[in-house]
Amino acid sequence: MVVAIGYWPAEGERYRGAQSKAEQQIEGLDWAIAQNSDKNSPYYNKLDVKNIAAAGMSCGGLQTLVNAADERLKAIMICNSGSFIDPSGAVPGMPMPQKEDLKKIHTPVMYLLGGPTDIAYENGMDDFHKIDHVPAIAVNYPVGHGGTYGQPHGGEFSIAALAWLKWQLKGDKEASAMLKGSPCGLESRPDWTVEKKKID
Repeated sequence: MVVAIGYWPAEGERYRGAQSKAEQQIEGLDWAIAQNSDKNSPYYNKLDVKNIAAAGMSCGGLQTLVNAADERLKAIMICNSGSFIDPSGAVPGMPMPQKEDLKKIHTPVMYLLGGPTDIAYENGMDDFHKIDHVPAIAVNYPVGHGGTYGQPHGGEFSIAALAWLKWQLKGDKEASAMLKGSPCGLESRPDWTVEKKKID
């Protein structure tokens, strides 16, 4: 199950309303767990509530960092994002996790970034270099901040993201080979670069 927070745009339009909030990510988590326990829910006893990941892109990545201390999480994924080195560059209303908050991460973490032209590249890589207490991986594909999300099936970004989630939440060995080892499977694909800590 994927619970996506925020507000649904009108058909055929991009959403231009209020920003979603980090608290909504936790509300979505609470909702899913409640559904799993509710005998009247179609999801009753169908969700694996011991294997939960949080993820977000850009501002959503900051939301995930705000919520990373939640003990119910098993893994997190920070996409095109990272806590600000220089907060003066932030858009008003953005979540603002601090670099010291990285110590609250208790799960393995993947940074999925768009290479040096990604506006969040420096922030994300700085986070990765500061994290030394949990398994961490930073993967970069040089397409900038927009990633490959608009491509069919999510493009190259989906390959890295799905490998991470299948490995972390399902223990999938084939998926883990995309990210473990030297070189890992992802590095055999054109243009990807990978840095790791406590992964192999």
